[in-house]
Amino acid sequence: MPEGQFCNKKPVETEEELKALLGDKGGKQYYEEMLQLDVDSDKLWETVQKTCKSRTRTWLEICAHCGMCADSCFLYRVNEADPEQVPAFKIQSTLGEIIKRKGKVDNAFMRRAMEFAWARCTCCNRCSQFCPHGIDMGVMFSYLRGLLYSQGFVPWELKIGSGMHRVYQAQMDVTSEDWVETCEWMAEENGEEWPGLEIPVDKEDADIMYTLNAREPKHYPEDVAEAAILFHLAGENWTVPSKGWEQTSLAMFAGDWGACKIAVDAVYDAAERLRPKRIIGTECGHAHRASVIEGPYWAGRPDGRPPAEYIHYVQWLAEALREGKIKIDPAKRIKEKVTLQDACNYVRNHGLAKYTREIISYIVEPGYFVEMATNREYNYCCGGGGGFNGIGMFRKQRNVALRTKRDQILATGAKLVIAPCHNCWDAIRDLEEEYEIGIRWTFLKPLILSMAIVPDHLKPQEEDEE
Repeated sequence: MPEGQFCNKKPVETEEELKALLGDKGGKQYYEEMLQLDVDSDKLWETVQKTCKSRTRTWLEICAHCGMCADSCFLYRVNEADPEQVPAFKIQSTLGEIIKRKGKVDNAFMRRAMEFAWARCTCCNRCSQFCPHGIDMGVMFSYLRGLLYSQGFVPWELKIGSGMHRVYQAQMDVTSEDWVETCEWMAEENGEEWPGLEIPVDKEDADIMYTLNAREPKHYPEDVAEAAILFHLAGENWTVPSKGWEQTSLAMFAGDWGACKIAVDAVYDAAERLRPKRIIGTECGHAHRASVIEGPYWAGRPDGRPPAEYIHYVQWLAEALREGKIKIDPAKRIKEKVTLQDACNYVRNHGLAKYTREIISYIVEPGYFVEMATNREYNYCCGGGGGFNGIGMFRKQRNVALRTKRDQILATGAKLVIAPCHNCWDAIRDLEEEYEIGIRWTFLKPLILSMAIVPDHLKPQEEDEE
């Protein structure tokens, strides 16, 4: 069968197509169609010839099969040292074979490669730190995902996710109207407690343009309010765009590079329209990678940079605390054992570990912060990165993957985990649900709000008694 109704080689482009795919609950028909999906070998090989550059081919050739990457991979370790979980094996037996066979692979091969690409690698890049040749496994697995997506072999949820970006320019069905209404609602909802609170939309020439994750207005609008309150508390001149506010990219997880460009172009267009001095992204790891690290290249920007300085939320928060824009009440500092999850996409892949620890120094009483072993750029993936969290057919494998983070947290003795990343937050929530180890988890925003000193002029004024 060359093409199915749902499982096919075409991206989801319309709301009608998206709703039809969503109606296939759990992807039942989608995966049945995948069993019969033909591989267009000629097209696959043509794509490889056009896009697989010398760097990737060199990495495949120079791999010494030394095994240094094995113990660095949390999936290898947590799956009882299964040889098929060694990163070098995983990429050589999938992408390597596609190239060796010049694209002449069949349906069974592609379905197996799909499992390797999305259930045996989270693109966390930890293994690349230990490779003596500097082979970047995350880049190669991302490339493999793109090849698989182009042939229709992509998990159902991620086909939907990339379709959301194409239809709504957001990873969820949140329209621009929905977004603006949420901003108005959250400002009004919190206006009594925070007089003068605003969520300015499309304000030109502001100091800050704030971008975020579509999950926030869709499921956690209080996160939008918390960000607004902290900007208000810090006295920032800020705005959000009505279009181009969503900085995440499920398309990146899916390997839909066309949708990746659509997503980041929307954010960059907003920046060029509103001309902020800088852009600040929310507490999300892959959103930072998509909009700041990879985004300039998807957008075709010659300098490899976004149109304005673009920083992660932890960088702004550390700065606000350092400069006294936000002050912490010492009596409210955390006085229990607490640990910190280092997110792969902005710590390992962008070196921002120092900012989270600077924040910790303001909000945790000395002696109560316990580092995970290992930590910073050597920390392990949360267990659900790279889209792993959201793929139903691989849920059992994901739950096994969570054990590494479970054991790391247990070893600290902490009951509170600070997780400044949506994906990490989700994985740690699911970890607690699956293994019941008795922990709590939190973003930074609610913690800061619970202990910030509020100046008198920002407090509600009591009405004069008659």
